[in-house]
Amino acid sequence: MTMRSTVSQTRQPGVKRREVFGWALYDFANSGYTTVVLTAVFSAYFVSGVVGDAAMGTVWWTLTLSASHLLVMLTMPFIGAWADQHQARRRLLWVTTIGCVISTAALSLAGPGAMALAITLVIVSNVFFSWGESLISSFLPSLAQPRALGRVSGWGWGFGYVGGMLTLGLSLAYVLHAQAQGQSADVFVPVTLWITAAIFAVAATISLSLLKERGSSEARVTQASHAWTRVYQTWQHAKQFQDFLWLLACTVLYMGGVAVAIALAAIYAEQVIGFEPAETMALIFVLNIAAVIGALVLGYGQDWLGHKLALALTLVGWLATCLLAAWVTTKGGFWVAASIAGLCMGASQSVGRAMVGLLAPANRLAEFYGLWTLATRVASIIGPLLYGSVTWMTDGNQRLAIAITGVLFLGGLLLLIPVQLDRGHRAALNANAQQPVH
Repeated sequence: MTMRSTVSQTRQPGVKRREVFGWALYDFANSGYTTVVLTAVFSAYFVSGVVGDAAMGTVWWTLTLSASHLLVMLTMPFIGAWADQHQARRRLLWVTTIGCVISTAALSLAGPGAMALAITLVIVSNVFFSWGESLISSFLPSLAQPRALGRVSGWGWGFGYVGGMLTLGLSLAYVLHAQAQGQSADVFVPVTLWITAAIFAVAATISLSLLKERGSSEARVTQASHAWTRVYQTWQHAKQFQDFLWLLACTVLYMGGVAVAIALAAIYAEQVIGFEPAETMALIFVLNIAAVIGALVLGYGQDWLGHKLALALTLVGWLATCLLAAWVTTKGGFWVAASIAGLCMGASQSVGRAMVGLLAPANRLAEFYGLWTLATRVASIIGPLLYGSVTWMTDGNQRLAIAITGVLFLGGLLLLIPVQLDRGHRAALNANAQQPVH
């Protein structure tokens, strides 16, 4: 069997290879934002440069991200339902992409002391990013066959981390050059934001040019209020989608822990372990390499092992990461913890996205992925706020905060137990047949 035939067997009938490539390329495009802005560069700069106080900067950073996730949580399910009804996912992706690119570039104006501007732009950029992340994910089930959801999702996440590494690598090269010239962070950090915005804009333009809107013409409606009605009906029929709801509950907890890793890894490395900015960027670069490996290995592995077991394995790995990070005192030890986190990060997010694809009715994909995004944004409020609260109440004890984060992964593991994917997939197929969109 040739590689081409293997790839073709993963696609839904009528889907061309360039569409799958275009879909994965969007992950490549937007990953630079999370890597540079939320994880490796601007998060640490916000604490040390914009706020100038380690404890209060960490608290303000977690509050800022929580505010952005609250906005996404309140809006995304309805945006997803509206996109399904109007076949507007691709059009909305253009809007969210432009919004995130512009606000990311504008973050370069947030220098030392400009906390209000920085907070505002982080909220705006993260809301646009999150809307786009949900919309692009909703294309997955219409592109990949059910038996191949895991590997195709893995391709996307893996390709995404490559994009994150490219963006971070170019940023790191510039930072090292700037530091050699004696420049301070308030001079070189803005340039990393311009690099991030430029790569996002170029790659996303190519991606959306290749991607097609897919859905039944019956999905069009003339009243926007129907989007609200559909979301209400989904919750009214919650018992029909019990496995999807168990998965959402599991997602709220484990993605809360993942959110801590994304939002606070650089802060922890610099404030607790003693990393320099260039060392932190190199650490996150290696973390992304590990994430590529994790996403690809578990992308294929989950189609063989089963999605549920694959996710359980990553949650055990995350729990071990939290305990190790809280215990180690050397940079070498933290490198080990970060490498394990990278493997689990790519895998856990890829597996979760594929599982939603199995449990979502075909005529309500954007809506169900909108509900999944709601769960991940609730998680992104709970995780960083838990971490920030523990840090604040213990007068800056981030080791205890990262150890307590492990409880979120343990809870996610317990809530995964009731999920039965076969039963949930049958419910999605029945819902699609019995509840056509009018």
